[in-house]
Amino acid sequence: MRVISEDLNHILENTQALWNELYKKSIFLTGGSGFFGSWILESFLFANRKLNLKAKALVLTRNPATLSEKMPHIMDDPSVEIHVGDVRDFDFPEGEFSHIIHLASASAIGKFLNEDPLLRFDTIVQGTRRVLDFAQKCRARKFLCTSTGYVYGKQVPGLTLIPEDYKGLPELDDPNAVLGFGKRTAELLCVSYSKKFGFDSKIARCFSFVGPYLQLNIHYAIGNFIRDTINGGPIVVKGDGTAVRSYMYVSDLMIWLWTILFKGKNREPYNVGSEKEITIKELAFKVAEIYKKLTGKTVEVIIREEPDPSKPADRYVPSTRKAKTELGLKQTVSLEDAIEKTLKFYLYRGG
Repeated sequence: MRVISEDLNHILENTQALWNELYKKSIFLTGGSGFFGSWILESFLFANRKLNLKAKALVLTRNPATLSEKMPHIMDDPSVEIHVGDVRDFDFPEGEFSHIIHLASASAIGKFLNEDPLLRFDTIVQGTRRVLDFAQKCRARKFLCTSTGYVYGKQVPGLTLIPEDYKGLPELDDPNAVLGFGKRTAELLCVSYSKKFGFDSKIARCFSFVGPYLQLNIHYAIGNFIRDTINGGPIVVKGDGTAVRSYMYVSDLMIWLWTILFKGKNREPYNVGSEKEITIKELAFKVAEIYKKLTGKTVEVIIREEPDPSKPADRYVPSTRKAKTELGLKQTVSLEDAIEKTLKFYLYRGG
């Protein structure tokens, strides 16, 4: 798959100096079959081969068949082993793991929309506590917890970019409140365990992303637009299209997550995402435009609702100044290139 290969090379080129820390080490990963987890595994195995790290990964999953169907090449790699279990109560595997990457529930709010809110909260909080207990038992040195921008609640009018020190919280009746409060609690647990047991805890507050392996049929506008496009259209915007978002390509996401794990400050959160905003309406037309450039075919865009001038546009855009200044990170892939790469992957399975 050409797109995947290009992206893996790009990730390694921008993280190569960091990987020696994993030489002959073992990592433990939760959420390995999701969007984030798929790419963590891909980039880990690529670096492992290219740099001869002799490292291993143990992946916690409830359903090995899902991972096997999605990425059989990963299941066949001798550096990867599977540990079957639920993140809330899995049996602790034997051995020592120097690094733990906790992704379970990080990027799948769409999966949760029809679940009991208490079950969602328990999956996040009890799951994080269980993984932290394992981190203490297996003598982990570093722990990466992927959190979410929803911990800040609604982005208030006048706040262009959300910084890490913003004190907002979700409203109790917000559909994303369970995710926001659950992840905020998970962050608290990470900091508390780090203080008590001495391992480094890194927190990545993740916003919106696009790239190969993104699920197209759940609660992500950009994924829905790509799905609509490759199905021949129309692209349907369910609201009025005024909501403002920003999107980071998955190769940049991986560069940022690995860098935060290896170099991020202990017990401090970092926003992960793009500062380059776009309205949902503009996004829909941009996907259609890039699709036409690739295929010569036109798809219609339908906006379901009329804008209400009395209501401020909903925003969800991070400030990434902290990651840029402290860790030297930057966004290297434009939104246009990100959409084109993702379309190529789904249209041609790699371009």
